[in-house]
Amino acid sequence: MQSLTRRMALKLFAAGTTFLGFKKPGVLQADEKTEAGSVAGRWKKTHDRVWLGEEFWANPMEDWRIKEGAAECLSTGGSRNIQLVTHQLTNTEAPFRMSVHVSQQEVKQQDGGVGFRVGVKSDINEYRSNCFAKGGIKAGVVAGEMVLGNKQQKLQQPADMKNCVLTLIGKPDGEKYSLTLIVSSPESDKPLGTLTQTFPPQALLGNVTVVSNFDPRFNRKIGARYRFSDWSVTGDAFTVTPEHKFGPILWSQYSLSDSRSDDGFVMKITALTGPLGEQDNKDVELFIKQADDWKSLGTAALDTDAWTATFRVPNWNEKEATPFKLVYREKLTDGTEVPAERTGIIRANPEGRPLKLGALTCQKDYGFPYEPVANNLLKVDPDLLYFSGDQLYEDHGGFGLIRDPAAPAILNYLRKFYMHGWAFGEAMRDRPVICLPDDHDVFHGNLWGEGGAKMKEGTTSSAGGYREPARMVNVVHKTCTAHHPDYADPTPCKQNISVYYGDMVYGGVGFAIIADRQFKSGPEHVETGSGRADHVMDPNFDTSVLDKPGLVLLGERQEKFLERWCDDWRAHNIKVLFSQTVFAGVATHHGGYDGYLKADLDCGSWPQTARNRTVQIIRKGMPLHINGDQHLTSLSQYGSDAQRDSCWSFCTPAISAGYPRWWRPDEVGMPHENRPQHGLANTGEFIDGFGNKVYVYAVGNPEPASEKNRYDLAHQKGSGFGLVLIDPEKKTYTLNSFRFLVDATDGKTSNQFPGWPVTIHKKENGGDNLIQ
Repeated sequence: MQSLTRRMALKLFAAGTTFLGFKKPGVLQADEKTEAGSVAGRWKKTHDRVWLGEEFWANPMEDWRIKEGAAECLSTGGSRNIQLVTHQLTNTEAPFRMSVHVSQQEVKQQDGGVGFRVGVKSDINEYRSNCFAKGGIKAGVVAGEMVLGNKQQKLQQPADMKNCVLTLIGKPDGEKYSLTLIVSSPESDKPLGTLTQTFPPQALLGNVTVVSNFDPRFNRKIGARYRFSDWSVTGDAFTVTPEHKFGPILWSQYSLSDSRSDDGFVMKITALTGPLGEQDNKDVELFIKQADDWKSLGTAALDTDAWTATFRVPNWNEKEATPFKLVYREKLTDGTEVPAERTGIIRANPEGRPLKLGALTCQKDYGFPYEPVANNLLKVDPDLLYFSGDQLYEDHGGFGLIRDPAAPAILNYLRKFYMHGWAFGEAMRDRPVICLPDDHDVFHGNLWGEGGAKMKEGTTSSAGGYREPARMVNVVHKTCTAHHPDYADPTPCKQNISVYYGDMVYGGVGFAIIADRQFKSGPEHVETGSGRADHVMDPNFDTSVLDKPGLVLLGERQEKFLERWCDDWRAHNIKVLFSQTVFAGVATHHGGYDGYLKADLDCGSWPQTARNRTVQIIRKGMPLHINGDQHLTSLSQYGSDAQRDSCWSFCTPAISAGYPRWWRPDEVGMPHENRPQHGLANTGEFIDGFGNKVYVYAVGNPEPASEKNRYDLAHQKGSGFGLVLIDPEKKTYTLNSFRFLVDATDGKTSNQFPGWPVTIHKKENGGDNLIQ
């Protein structure tokens, strides 16, 4: 449609609005040209802030603000967009209409355009995954030209892009689907331009967005930036799902622990909100249900860096399951309040039966939102969840990495971390959670914390100390661990960086929670001869020279804590140790299928003296060590003075494995003894690349990646989750290692990696071995 008379344009505009039951607009302001109740969100009544509201996902969050009643993009970079998560285009046999008021705020080198994208969908067309999909049909104005799909047309009359209304009308058109873009001024009913094109109906399915700068290739110094208001969305083409709202309480995490003090059982719960504004309410209130009444336990203030509010409730009645609700009351600019609730159950302390533990690690976002794992967790219904780290990676959600200064780095982190809660919030709602930060959570490829020291130089994969500002690191710690049981010694380490090691007693089980990288020495103290400080590539390299005096793994503070914990048997008779990674080098190949490494200093097998001291300390307490990090599930047993004289280690599968690792010692000629009776390859007693003793009972090697579908790919790469049944009466642990794309409840042998399930007795963690 190259040109229209004014009369024809008005007819088309009227037709496009009438078939949805809209009145033809007259000379009205933009907010008056929308049907009552059709405007998404409440930007007009919201105080200035970062977080746009529960109906939206902003890409990226740190580039957007609510300012004076509109959503404004702060970046002139490409493809900045706002996803409307409550609405998906699903029915192409019905019409829809969207309109939005736009205002150009700035242009750098060229105008990258403004408007809508429709049909934004991932390979699985799931609303959360769609938020990070590329593609879709663009409909808007770029440098004075209307754009609809691959069709472009000059405006019939010049538009003031600082004050403009864009309308997109869709309707079935035979075997096609017709879209009409209308550009108008808010002061007139005369269209400044219209453009129509038909599309295959399938192309319309998915999310809808508003976009500032269509071209994703634009960097921050090239494009324009826009603000949006009065985004109206109506029509039966949409499936509207209010349950998809995310916030203002995004999710919650709680723990319950026997303090073995006058405080009795202590319940701690953290509510996490999006980043709010100076004029917003900063308090969250906690209620519990007693009989038929809700009782307030008071309010907690939001930390305005981490946006967490944490409650500590001593003398908790652990005998009964207790409903709770967290309430946030959003104060609007007109003086009204909008309350929002997060509800759940604080479970009774599991007594008289085995405790069921779900153990998870490592979430590479190609597999987001990890539905097979998240849904299996709800099916198997664990009593406790343990996330051992890497809730995010630096490239999570796209749009780059901000390392400093602290304030924008924190927002960059929070946006990525929120994907964790978006995926697993339901699983975390009704059960305790232990969540450890690891290297990628603080934007490191590998972390050698050096007791909190500041990184002097080098890279985040092979230099010691923290690269990120201490303020940002503390936010990571708080968002992950604020709800944990009270820390053993909360005294910060260097740079005033917080610590989080401590213990928990729950379900008759004693848990130790430690940080196996926060105090660890960096590889710059040694020379590996490989060109990369943390990798030993030469199979003939003598790794004993890497074990220099004074090198640290856990550090003196945590070693003394573990010594006390191993001697403390109050209120429990079986133990579990939680940390980030395995204290052995159970990987021979890294990165690529042929990427042989003799030794990787990132694992807990180095430094050797500190590793062996740790293994000797924990042997006395006989805990099962549950960890992750490796993207390679393994079941092994540590040796120090002799093979199999200390604890067993269960390294769980990655939720969504990224960087691949394999354990293939048979192929590279590593000698072994005492292969288990099951006879599986690559198992038995080995001397790992650092010269440490390890008995490998089972391993879940991945296949080389080739699948296109995200869930098929995650399954192929050895992803999944762990499930451990801990029986305090029998003093046993039954270990399950489930693959990604299975139903964990249907009993199929193929659901688990080869060698699982396995039951071990507590005394085997002290070297009194039964398994052959």
